[in-house]
Amino acid sequence: MSEISTIAAISTAPGKGAIATIRVSGAASISLVDALFHSPNGKKLVDQKPGTTHYGEIRKDSEVVDEVVVSIFRAPYSFTGEDTVEISCHGSIYIQQLILQLLIEQGARPAAPGEFSQRAFLNGKMDLSQAEGVADLIASSSAAAHRLAINQMRGGFSRELRLLRDRLLDFASLIELELDFGEEDVEFADRTQLKATATQIAAIIRKLADSFSAGNVIKNGIPVAIIGETNTGKSTLLNLLLKEDKAIVSDIHGTTRDVIEDAITIQGQLFRFIDTAGIRDTRDKIETLGIERSYRKLLQASIVLWVIDLTRDNVNLEVLASDILDKSEDKQLLLVLNKVDLLTEEEKAQQLEYYNHLRKDMLLISAKKGENIVKLEQWLINAANLPSVDNNDVIITNLRHYEALTHALAALERAIAGIDKGISNDFLAQDARECINYLGEITGQITTDDILGNIFANFCVGK
Repeated sequence: MSEISTIAAISTAPGKGAIATIRVSGAASISLVDALFHSPNGKKLVDQKPGTTHYGEIRKDSEVVDEVVVSIFRAPYSFTGEDTVEISCHGSIYIQQLILQLLIEQGARPAAPGEFSQRAFLNGKMDLSQAEGVADLIASSSAAAHRLAINQMRGGFSRELRLLRDRLLDFASLIELELDFGEEDVEFADRTQLKATATQIAAIIRKLADSFSAGNVIKNGIPVAIIGETNTGKSTLLNLLLKEDKAIVSDIHGTTRDVIEDAITIQGQLFRFIDTAGIRDTRDKIETLGIERSYRKLLQASIVLWVIDLTRDNVNLEVLASDILDKSEDKQLLLVLNKVDLLTEEEKAQQLEYYNHLRKDMLLISAKKGENIVKLEQWLINAANLPSVDNNDVIITNLRHYEALTHALAALERAIAGIDKGISNDFLAQDARECINYLGEITGQITTDDILGNIFANFCVGK
């Protein structure tokens, strides 16, 4: 950091609420708050023990701003590793802003986004991947994402990387030791054993990198495209799944002309639903653009819900099959046969027989009446087929980590190939060190100000 200063920020979510928390961190934090705090028994915060809380008032001159509870943390036993004070006040926006203003007048500086977490990293309270775990924990919107963030914040991923780096350092040290005794033609490491060690490490790194595809879905949600002709009930289904009127529902064909997206958690898993423009032949330029977007979203989705109106006879399966089925070969696809409430039992049987030859999963529903929606949600969970996650699992959810792992793996694979080819130890040592450096970038053992700036700039203010 360019300066060592005392920083302050509102750490609770923006807006009014029952209570709010204002965090102050830095060498002058306790004395700075002490200048504004008045205890009923006249005690001073600077004289109090760490890890204690104190009731009193924040005053502006002689005017009472609010009754507060102040918590004291002394370095190094605080989140940031510095002296820290947290002020719990009433959640009025006016009160929050006034207390923050008074702190700044006393000499504090407004904290930048993520600056508390950045100080925790710089003061050795956590490594860089753990700091990113804090941000992921705040942003987690499903049970699985929460578990992964908790594990990362507690250092599960960091421990895995430390073990890998220790083994790689042993690998590199043996090679470099031979370089030091090159003229004596001494061999400290058996090449077969070196290759076996490097291959084992590469397998672990590859497994971590491969977990990113599942981790990314867990963190950001499984994309589900709702596809079909106009007026089949796609928007009604979206509104039912989201439990809100997100999309306009109308009997007029072509009402949905753009892509509508929203997310919801089902049984602890996040899904991103995408309602698309109805597919049909049209000369309307705007509607045509919407249909083109429908096909793009279809290609991007992992799961496709093809909504079909059962009250329509002889849907043109040949055209739709080429447009939908062919583009869904690598995806989970469900035929959602809608408006079942308008059919007799005999008509249901006839329609099921008609669509059965497609050999796809089918489900009869009534989006309007909510019939079989619970079964649809269960099908989505089964189709997602995500690994069960507990607090000890290490699954990569961060793109920066994934890129560093793939670079590390490439360097190690070069070293393995070099051992087979008998190349010089200089090159083997270089590849091993490069692999170590890439792993170090993840935890922050090797980093730059630019990297830190990019990471912490995405944090919320006050964290």
